[in-house]
Amino acid sequence: MSQNPTRGHSRALTKRHKIAIAGVATLGAAALAFSAVPSNADTTTSEAASSAKVAYSSEQLKDLQSGVSEQLAATSLQAQAAEAAAAKKDAVEAAAKKKAAAEAAAKKKAAQKAAQERKAKEAASRSAKRATVKAAPKAYANNLDGWIKHALDIMDDKGIPGTYNGLYRNIMRESSGNPSAINNWDINAINGTPSIGLLQIIKPTFDAYHVAGTSWSQYDPVANIVASANYAADKYGSIDNVNSAY
Repeated sequence: MSQNPTRGHSRALTKRHKIAIAGVATLGAAALAFSAVPSNADTTTSEAASSAKVAYSSEQLKDLQSGVSEQLAATSLQAQAAEAAAAKKDAVEAAAKKKAAAEAAAKKKAAQKAAQERKAKEAASRSAKRATVKAAPKAYANNLDGWIKHALDIMDDKGIPGTYNGLYRNIMRESSGNPSAINNWDINAINGTPSIGLLQIIKPTFDAYHVAGTSWSQYDPVANIVASANYAADKYGSIDNVNSAY
Protein backbone atom coordinates (compact mmCIF):
# COMPACT_ATOMS: atom_id res chain seq x y z
CA MET A 1 0.00 0.00 0.00
CA SER A 2 1.66 3.28 -1.13
CA GLN A 3 1.81 6.25 1.33
CA ASN A 4 2.55 9.91 0.69
CA PRO A 5 6.00 10.41 2.27
CA THR A 6 5.04 13.96 3.42
CA ARG A 7 1.77 13.13 5.20
CA GLY A 8 3.32 11.84 8.47
CA HIS A 9 5.78 14.72 8.49
CA SER A 10 2.96 17.29 8.05
CA ARG A 11 1.06 15.83 10.96
CA ALA A 12 4.20 15.95 13.15
CA LEU A 13 4.81 19.65 12.34
CA THR A 14 1.20 20.51 13.19
CA LYS A 15 1.54 18.93 16.64
CA ARG A 16 4.77 20.79 17.24
CA HIS A 17 3.12 24.05 16.32
CA LYS A 18 0.29 23.38 18.74
CA ILE A 19 2.68 22.59 21.58
CA ALA A 20 4.82 25.64 20.80
CA ILE A 21 1.77 27.90 20.73
CA ALA A 22 0.55 26.44 24.02
CA GLY A 23 3.98 27.04 25.59
CA VAL A 24 4.13 30.60 24.38
CA ALA A 25 0.62 31.23 25.65
CA THR A 26 1.57 29.82 29.05
CA LEU A 27 4.70 31.97 29.20
CA GLY A 28 2.70 35.05 28.29
CA ALA A 29 0.12 34.36 30.94
CA ALA A 30 2.82 33.88 33.56
CA ALA A 31 4.55 37.08 32.56
CA LEU A 32 1.29 39.05 32.82
CA ALA A 33 0.44 37.55 36.20
CA PHE A 34 3.78 38.38 37.78
CA SER A 35 3.99 41.85 36.30
CA ALA A 36 0.61 42.94 37.75
CA VAL A 37 0.96 44.88 41.11
CA PRO A 38 -1.58 46.83 43.23
CA SER A 39 -1.74 50.62 42.60
CA ASN A 40 -1.64 51.52 46.33
CA ALA A 41 1.55 49.60 47.19
CA ASP A 42 4.47 51.59 48.55
CA THR A 43 7.72 52.02 46.75
CA THR A 44 9.71 49.64 48.90
CA THR A 45 7.11 46.97 48.74
CA SER A 46 6.80 47.52 44.98
CA GLU A 47 10.52 47.29 44.50
CA ALA A 48 10.79 44.12 46.58
CA ALA A 49 7.81 42.58 44.89
CA SER A 50 9.17 43.62 41.52
CA SER A 51 12.53 42.06 42.28
CA ALA A 52 10.94 38.85 43.52
CA LYS A 53 8.64 38.77 40.53
CA VAL A 54 11.40 39.11 37.97
CA ALA A 55 13.55 36.39 39.56
CA TYR A 56 10.61 33.99 39.77
CA SER A 57 9.45 34.67 36.19
CA SER A 58 12.87 33.88 34.79
CA GLU A 59 12.93 30.47 36.44
CA GLN A 60 9.45 29.75 35.29
CA LEU A 61 10.33 30.77 31.76
CA LYS A 62 13.34 28.46 31.73
CA ASP A 63 11.28 25.56 33.01
CA LEU A 64 8.58 26.18 30.46
CA GLN A 65 11.08 26.48 27.63
CA SER A 66 12.76 23.27 28.73
CA GLY A 67 9.40 21.49 28.87
CA VAL A 68 8.42 22.76 25.44
CA SER A 69 11.77 21.64 23.98
CA GLU A 70 11.41 18.21 25.51
CA GLN A 71 7.88 17.89 24.14
CA LEU A 72 9.02 18.99 20.69
CA ALA A 73 11.89 16.49 20.80
CA ALA A 74 9.55 13.71 21.91
CA THR A 75 7.10 14.61 19.15
CA SER A 76 9.92 14.57 16.59
CA LEU A 77 11.04 11.12 17.74
CA GLN A 78 7.48 9.84 17.58
CA ALA A 79 7.13 11.23 14.04
CA GLN A 80 10.39 9.61 12.98
CA ALA A 81 9.32 6.29 14.51
CA ALA A 82 5.96 6.53 12.73
CA GLU A 83 7.67 7.27 9.42
CA ALA A 84 10.07 4.34 9.94
CA ALA A 85 7.17 2.02 10.77
CA ALA A 86 5.24 3.18 7.68
CA ALA A 87 8.30 2.69 5.49
CA LYS A 88 8.84 -0.81 6.91
CA LYS A 89 5.17 -1.64 6.32
CA ASP A 90 5.42 -0.41 2.72
CA ALA A 91 8.55 -2.50 2.20
CA VAL A 92 6.84 -5.62 3.59
CA GLU A 93 3.78 -5.08 1.39
CA ALA A 94 5.96 -4.47 -1.68
CA ALA A 95 7.93 -7.64 -0.98
CA ALA A 96 4.69 -9.60 -0.55
CA LYS A 97 3.32 -8.26 -3.85
CA LYS A 98 6.59 -9.08 -5.61
CA LYS A 99 6.56 -12.61 -4.21
CA ALA A 100 2.91 -13.12 -5.21
CA ALA A 101 3.66 -11.85 -8.73
CA ALA A 102 6.65 -14.18 -9.03
CA GLU A 103 4.59 -17.16 -7.83
CA ALA A 104 1.81 -16.32 -10.31
CA ALA A 105 4.34 -16.03 -13.14
CA ALA A 106 5.91 -19.36 -12.16
CA LYS A 107 2.50 -21.06 -12.09
CA LYS A 108 1.63 -19.60 -15.50
CA LYS A 109 4.94 -20.76 -16.95
CA ALA A 110 4.48 -24.23 -15.50
CA ALA A 111 0.96 -24.41 -16.92
CA GLN A 112 2.20 -23.35 -20.37
CA LYS A 113 5.00 -25.93 -20.24
CA ALA A 114 2.57 -28.65 -19.21
CA ALA A 115 0.22 -27.69 -22.07
CA GLN A 116 3.08 -27.78 -24.58
CA GLU A 117 4.24 -31.18 -23.31
CA ARG A 118 0.68 -32.49 -23.50
CA LYS A 119 0.30 -31.24 -27.09
CA ALA A 120 3.66 -32.72 -28.05
CA LYS A 121 2.68 -36.04 -26.50
CA GLU A 122 -0.66 -36.03 -28.29
CA ALA A 123 1.04 -35.19 -31.59
CA ALA A 124 3.56 -37.97 -31.08
CA SER A 125 0.75 -40.37 -30.29
CA ARG A 126 -1.12 -39.40 -33.46
CA SER A 127 2.07 -39.73 -35.48
CA ALA A 128 2.71 -43.17 -34.02
CA LYS A 129 -0.82 -44.24 -34.86
CA ARG A 130 -0.44 -43.02 -38.44
CA ALA A 131 2.88 -44.82 -38.74
CA THR A 132 1.30 -48.00 -37.42
CA VAL A 133 -1.53 -47.74 -39.92
CA LYS A 134 0.89 -47.01 -42.73
CA ALA A 135 3.20 -49.85 -41.77
CA ALA A 136 0.38 -52.36 -41.58
CA PRO A 137 0.76 -54.77 -44.52
CA LYS A 138 -1.94 -54.66 -47.14
CA ALA A 139 -4.09 -57.75 -47.22
CA TYR A 140 -4.67 -59.63 -50.48
CA ALA A 141 -7.05 -62.48 -51.19
CA ASN A 142 -5.40 -65.86 -51.67
CA ASN A 143 -6.77 -66.33 -55.19
CA LEU A 144 -5.96 -65.28 -58.74
CA ASP A 145 -7.47 -61.81 -58.26
CA GLY A 146 -5.47 -61.26 -55.05
CA TRP A 147 -2.23 -62.58 -56.61
CA ILE A 148 -2.54 -60.24 -59.60
CA LYS A 149 -3.32 -57.20 -57.41
CA HIS A 150 -0.41 -58.01 -55.11
CA ALA A 151 1.92 -58.41 -58.10
CA LEU A 152 0.72 -55.11 -59.59
CA ASP A 153 1.57 -53.24 -56.38
CA ILE A 154 5.09 -54.69 -56.43
CA MET A 155 5.45 -53.92 -60.14
CA ASP A 156 4.33 -50.34 -59.53
CA ASP A 157 6.87 -49.96 -56.71
CA LYS A 158 9.68 -51.38 -58.91
CA GLY A 159 8.69 -49.52 -62.06
CA ILE A 160 7.69 -52.64 -64.02
CA PRO A 161 4.95 -51.91 -66.60
CA GLY A 162 1.78 -54.00 -66.95
CA THR A 163 -1.96 -53.94 -66.32
CA TYR A 164 -4.44 -56.23 -64.66
CA ASN A 165 -5.95 -57.18 -68.00
CA GLY A 166 -2.55 -57.91 -69.58
CA LEU A 167 -1.55 -60.19 -66.71
CA TYR A 168 -4.90 -61.93 -66.49
CA ARG A 169 -5.05 -62.62 -70.22
CA ASN A 170 -1.57 -64.20 -70.37
CA ILE A 171 -2.08 -66.18 -67.14
CA MET A 172 -5.27 -67.75 -68.41
CA ARG A 173 -3.58 -68.71 -71.70
CA GLU A 174 -0.45 -70.16 -70.05
CA SER A 175 -1.83 -71.97 -66.96
CA SER A 176 -5.57 -71.34 -66.66
CA GLY A 177 -4.79 -69.71 -63.31
CA ASN A 178 -3.12 -72.77 -61.76
CA PRO A 179 0.06 -71.79 -59.83
CA SER A 180 1.20 -75.44 -59.76
CA ALA A 181 0.97 -75.92 -63.53
CA ILE A 182 4.07 -77.45 -65.13
CA ASN A 183 4.93 -78.25 -68.78
CA ASN A 184 6.71 -81.57 -69.06
CA TRP A 185 6.54 -82.07 -72.85
CA ASP A 186 7.99 -78.97 -74.62
CA ILE A 187 11.60 -78.32 -75.59
CA ASN A 188 12.30 -76.67 -72.26
CA ALA A 189 11.16 -79.80 -70.41
CA ILE A 190 13.29 -81.95 -72.72
CA ASN A 191 16.26 -79.71 -71.87
CA GLY A 192 15.55 -80.19 -68.15
CA THR A 193 14.09 -76.77 -67.44
CA PRO A 194 10.29 -77.14 -67.63
CA SER A 195 8.01 -74.11 -67.65
CA ILE A 196 6.35 -73.69 -64.24
CA GLY A 197 3.64 -71.62 -62.58
CA LEU A 198 0.99 -69.11 -63.62
CA LEU A 199 2.99 -67.60 -66.48
CA GLN A 200 5.01 -70.75 -67.26
CA ILE A 201 8.49 -69.34 -66.71
CA ILE A 202 11.62 -71.54 -66.76
CA LYS A 203 14.09 -71.57 -63.89
CA PRO A 204 17.00 -69.70 -65.59
CA THR A 205 14.68 -66.89 -66.70
CA PHE A 206 12.98 -66.75 -63.31
CA ASP A 207 16.34 -66.46 -61.52
CA ALA A 208 17.58 -63.80 -63.96
CA TYR A 209 14.49 -61.61 -63.63
CA HIS A 210 13.61 -62.36 -60.03
CA VAL A 211 12.39 -59.26 -58.13
CA ALA A 212 13.86 -58.63 -54.69
CA GLY A 213 11.41 -59.09 -51.85
CA THR A 214 9.52 -61.94 -53.49
CA SER A 215 9.88 -65.69 -53.03
CA TRP A 216 12.57 -67.62 -54.91
CA SER A 217 10.09 -70.37 -55.73
CA GLN A 218 8.64 -70.54 -59.26
CA TYR A 219 5.49 -72.01 -57.78
CA ASP A 220 4.85 -68.88 -55.66
CA PRO A 221 2.09 -67.08 -57.64
CA VAL A 222 3.18 -63.50 -56.88
CA ALA A 223 6.90 -64.15 -57.44
CA ASN A 224 6.07 -65.99 -60.71
CA ILE A 225 3.92 -63.10 -62.02
CA VAL A 226 6.42 -60.37 -61.11
CA ALA A 227 9.46 -62.17 -62.56
CA SER A 228 7.56 -63.00 -65.77
CA ALA A 229 6.31 -59.40 -66.12
CA ASN A 230 9.87 -58.15 -65.55
CA TYR A 231 11.15 -60.43 -68.30
CA ALA A 232 8.32 -59.41 -70.68
CA ALA A 233 9.07 -55.71 -70.05
CA ASP A 234 12.71 -56.30 -70.98
CA LYS A 235 11.91 -58.25 -74.14
CA TYR A 236 8.59 -56.77 -75.32
CA GLY A 237 8.17 -53.51 -73.45
CA SER A 238 5.31 -54.81 -71.30
CA ILE A 239 3.41 -57.99 -70.49
CA ASP A 240 0.47 -56.26 -72.19
CA ASN A 241 2.30 -56.67 -75.53
CA VAL A 242 2.52 -60.47 -75.17
CA ASN A 243 -0.22 -62.36 -76.96
CA SER A 244 1.37 -65.81 -77.39
CA ALA A 245 4.18 -67.98 -76.04
CA TYR A 246 7.11 -65.83 -75.08
